[in-house]
Amino acid sequence: MAKPASGGHGARVRNPPSGAEPATADLQMGTARGRWVLLATVLGSSVALLDATVVTVALPALGSDLGASMGGLQWVVNGYTLALASFILLGGALGDRLGRRRVFVVGVVWFALASALCGAAQTVDQLVAARVLQGLGGALLTPGSLAILQSGFVRGQRARAIGAWSALGGVAIAIGPFLGGWLVDGVGWRWVFLINLPLAAVVVAVSLRHVPESWDPTAAGGVDVPGAVLGAVGLAGVTYALVGAGEGLSAEVGASAVVGVLGMAAFVEVERRGRSPMLPLGIFRSRQFTAANLATLLVYAALGALFLLLVVELQVVAGYSALAAGTSLLPITVLMLALSTRAGALSERIGPRRPMTYGPLLAAVGTLLLLRVGPGASYVLDVLPGVTVIGLGLSLTVAPLTATVLGAVEDRRAGVASGVNNAVARAGGLLAVAALPAAVGLVGDAYEQPVVFDDGFSAAVVVCAVLFAGGGVLSALLVRDPVRAPGAAAEPSVVDHVHGPHCRTHCAVGAPPLDVSLAEQGEPGPGARPPRQPPRT
Repeated sequence: MAKPASGGHGARVRNPPSGAEPATADLQMGTARGRWVLLATVLGSSVALLDATVVTVALPALGSDLGASMGGLQWVVNGYTLALASFILLGGALGDRLGRRRVFVVGVVWFALASALCGAAQTVDQLVAARVLQGLGGALLTPGSLAILQSGFVRGQRARAIGAWSALGGVAIAIGPFLGGWLVDGVGWRWVFLINLPLAAVVVAVSLRHVPESWDPTAAGGVDVPGAVLGAVGLAGVTYALVGAGEGLSAEVGASAVVGVLGMAAFVEVERRGRSPMLPLGIFRSRQFTAANLATLLVYAALGALFLLLVVELQVVAGYSALAAGTSLLPITVLMLALSTRAGALSERIGPRRPMTYGPLLAAVGTLLLLRVGPGASYVLDVLPGVTVIGLGLSLTVAPLTATVLGAVEDRRAGVASGVNNAVARAGGLLAVAALPAAVGLVGDAYEQPVVFDDGFSAAVVVCAVLFAGGGVLSALLVRDPVRAPGAAAEPSVVDHVHGPHCRTHCAVGAPPLDVSLAEQGEPGPGARPPRQPPRT
């Protein structure tokens, strides 16, 4: 076993002493081995992605069963997101050094065991603790699924493999709310978690038998464990303070806020001085990169809070079943699956500023249309128009946004840029879910009081619309279109080049930007230089 060595700013990890070189990239699409590897990675990542959607549908049922407050429900969501956002970059680094299959399988097993604990929880505190463990498992398995594909398939087949992964993952997320609602209405909310166990068993069996091991033999520097821990402490402290403030100010809330702020300050200092920082701060010198990430923060803050509260509003106030509430968001996913690639191509032709401006503004309009949702709301008249317009706005926004993030840095830093954008998206949702419910009066047992929840939901809708609009205005002011020589053709879209007919990123709601880039895959576009070393997720 590889052991961390002390010293420096992070734990140094040696390559796995397997006695052999990493497996060569010889997998091909259409072969039995290729299909098995694709099955393992798609099913493994889908287990984690599904969890982000099915759990939201189950919140009213599990909250009532466990006697949870509104703050408890927030932590059921935030516990998972906090751990995932804090450690996903660390999980990718561990895979590069210890073996991608090994870390992927460990993550799947970890996730399954944590899911069993979630299903067996007897109190909301036990459930939240198990959700944090789930997030840690997700941080290990999520980056590994893509890294296995791009290191295992032959260079000419990687785009097709990752495109298939993206499309099939989008389908998995699309059925997530439907599956969650069906389980809650049928066998009960605990099966939202327990369903992960047989799926994980299949992933582990297929991975151990068919997935080749790989790692990055050129990976240098230490793993930034201190940075990951301090980032988690900072986010946890701030999140706890925001959620706790809804129940009233106290010494405990104040102390958590102080711990959170000090943790974030220490995180920045460690990243500034570290030899192998998880977050190289110099990347923010790019105005385009910083602007795109600020827009990401606002858009995903609006998404995280809106989707949490809308699903609960439909069940508690409008009287929808869990199944009906879960499937109400399906048009958004369908539109994004159908239109994201076209939006990426449009951005390549006209530049990203206008799509990133008009998309969030359109999503803001769709959000305001949801003010019609209330007691006895009609899906066709009151819900569908809003979610359709939101879907159109997100379809116009997300692919140009992520392409802008990647295009704002050198090719060699595209993996870091995508990882940062991933973490920013999750942090935006985390903080919004922590702060917004309390800000609009949704505290205590509000989710069990239809009139109280309806009033709070209406106020939250307005705030979410403002956040969406803020992302559009910020993009209009700070994002710049690339300057091309007159008559010069645009370079092929990173979206289309990588995934062909499939969307490059954000194929479905709930999926963060993918930690993979054109340069990282070893398939550079025309005029681009190939990477010098194997990619990192």
